Amino acid sequence: MAKSRLIGDYPVIGIRPTIDGRRGYMNIRGSLEDQTMSMAKSAARLFTENLRYSNGEPVKVIIADTTIGRVAEAAACASKFKKAGVDITLTVTPCWCYGAETMDMDPGTIKGVWGFNGTERPGAVYLASVLATHAQKGLPAFGIYGHDVQEAGDASIPADVQEKLLRFGRAAVAVATMRGKSYLQIGSICMGIGGSIIDPAFIEEYLGMRVESVDEVEILRRMSENIYDEQEFQKALAWTKAHCPEGFDKNPPEVQKSPEQKEKDWAFVVKMMCIIKDLMNGNDNLPAGCEEEKAGHNAIAAGFQGQRQWTDFYPNCDFAESLLNTSFDWNGAREPYVLATENDVLNGLGMLFMKLLTNRAQIFADVRTYWSPEAVKKATGYELEGPAKAAGGFIHLINSGAACLDANGRATDEKGNGVMKPWYEVTAQDQEAILKATTWNAADCGYFRGGGYSSRFLTEAEMPCTMIRLNLVKGLGPVLQIAEGWTVRLPDEVSDILWKRTDYTWPCTWFAPRTTGEGAFRTAYDVMNNWGANHGAISYGHIGADLITMCSMLRIPVCMHNVPQEKIFRPAAWNAFGMDKEGQDYRACQAYGPLYR
Repeated sequence: MAKSRLIGDYPVIGIRPTIDGRRGYMNIRGSLEDQTMSMAKSAARLFTENLRYSNGEPVKVIIADTTIGRVAEAAACASKFKKAGVDITLTVTPCWCYGAETMDMDPGTIKGVWGFNGTERPGAVYLASVLATHAQKGLPAFGIYGHDVQEAGDASIPADVQEKLLRFGRAAVAVATMRGKSYLQIGSICMGIGGSIIDPAFIEEYLGMRVESVDEVEILRRMSENIYDEQEFQKALAWTKAHCPEGFDKNPPEVQKSPEQKEKDWAFVVKMMCIIKDLMNGNDNLPAGCEEEKAGHNAIAAGFQGQRQWTDFYPNCDFAESLLNTSFDWNGAREPYVLATENDVLNGLGMLFMKLLTNRAQIFADVRTYWSPEAVKKATGYELEGPAKAAGGFIHLINSGAACLDANGRATDEKGNGVMKPWYEVTAQDQEAILKATTWNAADCGYFRGGGYSSRFLTEAEMPCTMIRLNLVKGLGPVLQIAEGWTVRLPDEVSDILWKRTDYTWPCTWFAPRTTGEGAFRTAYDVMNNWGANHGAISYGHIGADLITMCSMLRIPVCMHNVPQEKIFRPAAWNAFGMDKEGQDYRACQAYGPLYR
């Protein structure tokens, strides 16, 4: 649907139809050819109809030229897949096969195996055998087996099998898409925040990405030497003036900027946004003689340091961060960027994980305040209802105006519900509604001496969402926290009272996690109290199960989650690491180690 901004092909899924290789008098192989290839075609169709790359195109799937009954055919399949750029393989079979001869032996592919649940042929026996061989050889694979027996001629894919196939496919495509791309840090460590202390080894070994770094002064150099796309800048500035209205200025009159100064600041922040786009992915339309700058850094995600060396002197990056993270701009709907506030690379990578799983814009926010029912009642007189009451309170998600605009929930589905859509489904009407619900308020000069503009909106729609945090722990490595829940709709007067307790010019989202009554999810307070950092990345939808599957591919253990046990899907080899699911995850991730070491 849109040209990829990144260098490198998108990952391809390869389907491997394996079969009982015996011929002879009974012609076992011949009797199974149609059924086996039918499974492969059904799986391919399921993937292409339901999975998309981040640019909106359907995922590319290829099938081996023949069924695979012996090692020669396995080798021919591997050769074809290598030439086609296959990063993900799904082996399918309705029958017994020669496991070690027919399995995917490539250590670089992400592997799944679907064994048909039927009584005519022992597909389950092959599935168990080949998964054991995968474990024995240190090549983890996801096992997929339907709950109910099917007739031999049934070419349909049961709902439970579809769910696992799509979870495997979504996660694998996300993992493989990151490989070979860059995280671009613009600046460095922000105000001592641990998440902005970048660890290249983690990014290289676990994600297969590289770290690129430029000083923030590069933005000023490009401004002063006119190394930007003038036509694009003028278009962006005109659109901004037409669609991004200024809100109230909270600063005391004596420190407010003059209208002339504010006009210059608007031009500055818009130009800054154009330049950050160019830094991330290049721009062929830069002036002649700027061949180096035209190339960009092939960045799939980036972060901007900002505070304080930049923001004490220049307008902040809130406008660029907010608009780039949004699913549209002056050119209409387009794939959202990932640009982390305060160069919090760990939060930026969390945003990247969820963007690749959902193709939706992601929210960057402080996990700022827990509000108990008692505290809300004392401050406002209001008794909590709905998810907030069930959770024993809620958490205030708020940051200095850098959240994606989609987060105000003004896009609507066919039933009129507020949602955050995949970017290629965002209509012109959605964009208009989102912009009308947003103002751009002058930055608080106490925080940002250089000025700038903060997006300001209230998330009014009650939406399912997932908040995550990626952390690095010395002696352990990376871990991920997951909290599924809902955005909360409070009465306007209640929101105003609570919102004004912090910065009333920043975008405001109230979040109630789904609680379980025990452990870290006993109440919303316990979620807040167990959260591993000051920031969180928030996505539309309950996608915790997909994240757990994705993390197992990356060998990142999940240290906290509220995903139902029956939704957890990890490689079959994890079952050999003990009987407790979370302990299995830690031990397996430690044993297998980073994917790209």
